[in-house]
Amino acid sequence: MTLKGLPFPRTASGRASLLPSPPWHYSGDLLTVEYRTDPSAIAALLPEGVTLVNDNEDPGAVAFIWADWQSCGADGTELLDPVRSQYREAFVVVRCRYQGQVYSRCIFIWVDKDFALVRGYLQGYPKKLGSIHQTRPVTRGRAGPRLESGAVFGMTLAASDRRLAEATVTLAEASDTNGFVNGHAMLHHRWFPGIELDGRDSLAEVVTMSGVDADLGPAFGGSATLELFESPSEELLSISPREIIGGYFRSIGTTFAGGRTLEA
Repeated sequence: MTLKGLPFPRTASGRASLLPSPPWHYSGDLLTVEYRTDPSAIAALLPEGVTLVNDNEDPGAVAFIWADWQSCGADGTELLDPVRSQYREAFVVVRCRYQGQVYSRCIFIWVDKDFALVRGYLQGYPKKLGSIHQTRPVTRGRAGPRLESGAVFGMTLAASDRRLAEATVTLAEASDTNGFVNGHAMLHHRWFPGIELDGRDSLAEVVTMSGVDADLGPAFGGSATLELFESPSEELLSISPREIIGGYFRSIGTTFAGGRTLEA
């Protein structure tokens, strides 16, 4: 019998699979804090064959991004069962070079749903479970900021019962972009250890991916704050901010339709 499922559990119908078949569509609000840290701290998190961007390309730049997502497969059935479509994540992106090309790379990331966790593993994102919250913009009433000058947004991240990060973004004006660090194709490693647990990987690939059919809302830029906290099971403090570059808000839509293996 042929079993179906992406990636598991696999059954004859495939209905129990944690993920729908791709393409996967995403719509969400992103709050981004860009800052500079010690470039050597970023280099220490890059695997062999992946290097920092050049000195004239701002090698210490980091983007810490909070995202409030709604996602679905091609038929959109998850949208009528919102627990399967809505999730939040907080992730840290740097830029790097691989085989002479500049990429964005996610070095840390937390999500709050199992389907987002496993979907990230398929894409090479190093996802962990966390508690993520961010202020939502409003168009009516007083229970939130409008997308206008002076609007203030707050963001928090916790995992394993510990606060890991808190941030604010204060909008000042319209912006051409929502930052420059998370602006390239992603470069990730898909790693999975062999069952012998002898130090060898049964899966070790370098992959790249980009979203397609991007639908970008207006971007807003301004000032930001970011504070990181100690945890016995995290390494965020190794890339603590030395200087805040700025903060951004943008609503986006995109589709993931697959990536490409660069090295296996």
